[in-house]
Amino acid sequence: MSTATAPRAMADEGRRIRWADLAPFIALAVIVLLGTLINANFISSANIVNIVTRTAFIAIIAVGATFVISSGGLDLSVGSMMAFVTGIMIMTMNGLAPSYGGWAIVIGAGVALIVGALCGLFNGLVVTLGRIEPFIVTLGTMGIFRAFITFMTDGGSLAIDRSLREAYRPVYFGNFLGIPYPVLITLCMALLGAFLLYRTKFGRRLTSVGSNSEVARFSGVNVGGIRTVAYVIQGLCVAVAAICYVPRLGAVTPTTGQLWELQVITAVVIGGTVLRGGRGRIWGTVAGALILEVIANVMVLSDMVSEYLVAAVQGAIIIIAMLAHRFTANR
Repeated sequence: MSTATAPRAMADEGRRIRWADLAPFIALAVIVLLGTLINANFISSANIVNIVTRTAFIAIIAVGATFVISSGGLDLSVGSMMAFVTGIMIMTMNGLAPSYGGWAIVIGAGVALIVGALCGLFNGLVVTLGRIEPFIVTLGTMGIFRAFITFMTDGGSLAIDRSLREAYRPVYFGNFLGIPYPVLITLCMALLGAFLLYRTKFGRRLTSVGSNSEVARFSGVNVGGIRTVAYVIQGLCVAVAAICYVPRLGAVTPTTGQLWELQVITAVVIGGTVLRGGRGRIWGTVAGALILEVIANVMVLSDMVSEYLVAAVQGAIIIIAMLAHRFTANR
């Protein structure tokens, strides 16, 4: 390439990257517009609040998944891990409620964070020390966590103690200045995730590991340590989502979090994070989670497509997103 054409090529590349970064938000705006045209009730304040609040669980977990995928990893166990962490949290709160009252909620939340971090640490250590493909490891732990919650609930339901329900209810149903608490928690997690990924040495090392682990290793980066920390972050995000989830239904069952891994990965991919690693987009991930929930909501309101086909649509979306990534990468 000549020196005359080099600046022009760099400018073209810069524009392409900026448009790629904006793509999830443009898509979200288009889908919102279509939803408004299909059903006027879509744009009602009650429906919008419902959408953004329901998005919180997937968005929070997807923030953690952005770190794992950016490092070149993958976690298929997040849905089952969510159910397992929720079960441990409810059992802890129920056991402490008679003695500690409302403080049982705080202690239970702390236990959830510890258990989530340990689950992520386990996944990370098996992947890095065992040198096993993340797909295989997390496919295995997905089954393990799901079996544990099925055993803990005896195949039924594990409900929170009645004495704690009213005290815990505001965590999901309450709001601050009209903004639901789950939305505020999601924003806090996204801000923290964006800071770690974009503004810290850890974030730079994480993306270098995902881009080329061998080059990163020769540069003195602890590849195994970085990837393990990414899985720990994922576990902590799952725990935060569990803390927000418990007051919504007040119980956990063996099907809690089922297929959430599909939604999480889809949100990350359509948000602009490269599945093979090396690039992460935290805010794109949040937009991706919103896109999935808005599409599901529009499907329900329009009656054009059965709500039972939501998972099929989400599966199609991730395939289309991967094809788009491959097309742009080959240009």
